[in-house]
Amino acid sequence: MILRTNTQNNALIADIQVKEANLTVSDSFKDEMTKLIDHGNKYIIVNFEQVIYVDSSFLGALVSSLKYAIANKAEIVVAGLNKDVAGLFQLIRLDKAFMIYGSVADAAERKS
Repeated sequence: MILRTNTQNNALIADIQVKEANLTVSDSFKDEMTKLIDHGNKYIIVNFEQVIYVDSSFLGALVSSLKYAIANKAEIVVAGLNKDVAGLFQLIRLDKAFMIYGSVADAAERKS
């Protein structure tokens, strides 16, 4: 499993458990996110705190998960981006598609 989950303030927190979010784990990530949405989770915080590198295949899986969430009336937000990953999100304008929070606590507080 690539995600470790827990609940806080009616939000599901999905902690990414790898340092490199890349092609090797992108399919697993997408499958796990789909299952979380299928189980009725409506507000999912994807926590990137442990991630130091992200590639395009993983970002594609994240966007696919967002599309699936929207179709199922759920919301995905991201938190804990390091400076490099945050810069990549801005460069490819994913900051327009996702609400980005500095920390999981900030994202969970928004849900309460």
